Amino acid sequence: MPTCVAAAALLVALARRDGCSWTALGLGRESLGPGLRWAGALVAAVLLGYLVAVALPPTRQAFADTRATSLSGAALLWHLLVRIPLGTALLEEVAFRGVVYAMVERRRGVRAAVVGSSLLFGLWHVLPSLGLRRANAAVADVLGSGPAGAVVAAVAATTLAGVVFCELRRRSGGLLAPFALHWALNALGLLVAWLAFAGPG
Repeated sequence: MPTCVAAAALLVALARRDGCSWTALGLGRESLGPGLRWAGALVAAVLLGYLVAVALPPTRQAFADTRATSLSGAALLWHLLVRIPLGTALLEEVAFRGVVYAMVERRRGVRAAVVGSSLLFGLWHVLPSLGLRRANAAVADVLGSGPAGAVVAAVAATTLAGVVFCELRRRSGGLLAPFALHWALNALGLLVAWLAFAGPG
C-alpha cells in the first residue's frame, strides 16, 4: 500500500512536470461537488446490485470467493477502508484516468485518451487474473481450468470498465466519481461475499 501511494504521487509529479494542470488530471477543486454527487449515486447503485445478485440463486454462488470468505472481521475492515481505497483504487485511478488520460489527451485528443488508458488498464490486470480460478469456483466453472480463459475475460472486462471509468471522469470533471465506483465494485463485492458466506449467522 505505501508503494501504491508513493507511485501515485510520483506519477502526478511527472504529469505536472509534463505540463498537465490539476484540472486536466481530474484533481481540480471545481470537480469536487459534481464528483460527490456522482459518488453517492454510484455507491448506492452498486450496493443495490450486489444485494439483488447475492439474493438470487443463479448468481449467489459467484460471491463464494475465498478472497472474501477467508477474512476475519478485522481483516475485512482493513481491506474495505485501507487496502482497497489506498492500495488499489487510488493508484489505478490516478495512473489510468488521471495521468495517462491527461497526457494522451493533450497530444491525441479524448478518443485516444479513452482507448489508450482503457487498454493499459485491461493489460494491468493480466497478473491478478491468474489466481482468479483458484479463488472462485464459479469463475472456474465458466472459464475452464486453464489460465487463458480467465486472462482474456479479465482483460476484456477491465478494458470495458476502463471505458466506463473514463466516461465518468469526463462527465463529472474529475477522478472522484470513477474512484468511488472503483472502490464500490471492489469493496462492496468483498463485503457482500463475506456477509453471505463467512459473516456472523
